[in-house]
Amino acid sequence: MKYYDKLIFELSRPGRVGYELPKNEFGTDGEKQIPSDLLRSQPLDLPEVSELDVVRHYTNLSNKNFGVDTGFYPLGSCTMKYNPKINEEVAAMPQFADIHPLQDPDTVQGALELYWNLQNALAKLAGFAEFTLNPYAGAHGELTGLMVMRSYHMSRGDHKRKKVIVPDSAHGTNPASAMVAGLEVVEVKSRPNGSIDIEDLKPLLNDEVAGIMMTNPNTLGMFETEIMEIAKLVHDAGGLLYYDGANFNPLLGKVRPGDMGFDIMHINLHKTFSTPHGGGGPGSGPVGVAEHLVKFLPNPHVKKDAEGRFYVENGDEALGSVSTFFGNFGVMMKAYAYILSLGKEGIRKVGPMATLNANYIKESLKDDYLLPIDGVCKHEFVFDGLKDKSTGVTTLNVAKRLLDYGFHAPTIYFPLLFHESMMIEPTETESLETLDEFIDVMHKVAKEARETPDEVKNAPLTTIVRKLDETTAAKNPVLNYKALKESNN
Repeated sequence: MKYYDKLIFELSRPGRVGYELPKNEFGTDGEKQIPSDLLRSQPLDLPEVSELDVVRHYTNLSNKNFGVDTGFYPLGSCTMKYNPKINEEVAAMPQFADIHPLQDPDTVQGALELYWNLQNALAKLAGFAEFTLNPYAGAHGELTGLMVMRSYHMSRGDHKRKKVIVPDSAHGTNPASAMVAGLEVVEVKSRPNGSIDIEDLKPLLNDEVAGIMMTNPNTLGMFETEIMEIAKLVHDAGGLLYYDGANFNPLLGKVRPGDMGFDIMHINLHKTFSTPHGGGGPGSGPVGVAEHLVKFLPNPHVKKDAEGRFYVENGDEALGSVSTFFGNFGVMMKAYAYILSLGKEGIRKVGPMATLNANYIKESLKDDYLLPIDGVCKHEFVFDGLKDKSTGVTTLNVAKRLLDYGFHAPTIYFPLLFHESMMIEPTETESLETLDEFIDVMHKVAKEARETPDEVKNAPLTTIVRKLDETTAAKNPVLNYKALKESNN
């Protein structure tokens, strides 16, 4: 093991110092001392290292990380899109980054204008009357949208509408959000191609249904061709349609959820509009609604008067507030820069290019990987593992072997409709050369699975961390260096 491959505690040597605190300039007056009950009784168990050791250690770690700036993500369900660097430059502008949300609106007109312009751009792209940008993430947007749904029914005195229909192929956040919102989840079955089974849906529609949650294209990447009939059935039963915007990317500039009959949607701003969402955040989940639901959107609202001045308003019928102030403003800036950079014509190319890339990979690999649903997909598709399963190589083995070739693994074992699911989503930003290289590696892994299966089963073989005992790691996690030392002893 190289020196800087060791943990920072292993680099520690007694007496090494990487910083020095300034001298106490306030004297030893009792009033300026730290209260005794806040003082540590034992010294901190911190590593003793030089500044140079720390810099080299963390720089070395960063070089071992996989990111969209260093390699290709064939990552279904979450669109790991490239984030243009101009977005970061815009978000770092001090005119935006250094303002405070409690400033007088007259002193932050530029920020309010950006918010106003972005919510209107999203409304046009999605086909809705108005958006709120306040939710912090996609799941938070789902919860907010469902709260709008509940507020609508409650305002009409329709208190028994507490059931939300969710497809069995839905993203896991759908039933979770519905439960958090105090709603009851009712599952509707999918056909083999992942589309909603209308005949299974019909008996579920009654005067207790608040609405249905869907994504289109569905989780298998196929467009719901009967969406207009579904919309009519749900609306005739008094329910609302909720659009899960996680799969909005392939529709950009081509199809609008509002035109399909949806009443509410959230957008994963940090996916579809390029802002990075790796590592747990930051995110943004704007929620759009049809005209009859606008008054229920959460406070605060950004409005524009006849003179062109922007102001902040809190509506009396709003469901309340779902975030502090206006949500993750830095994410909004990046998304706005992305939209302006592409313009109307560029936005119209996003969906078709994502669709083209996904279908190119699918058609190139279906001889080696089992394709349960044939036909034109949208931005993503799902294989059911290897076509030749005789050697016992699983989807997990394939995913681990891809790491040896420098590719991040796709989403595996989701959706649950197939036993060996492997969801692949290339996004529109990848070049033909990158796609061809990935296709070539996938063929190599399939060949290895047939000819040298143990090599694939024992992967990864060349990464810094080799194959793990994942069951033991989950049951007995070692979360800090002290626990590591104890486990080694």
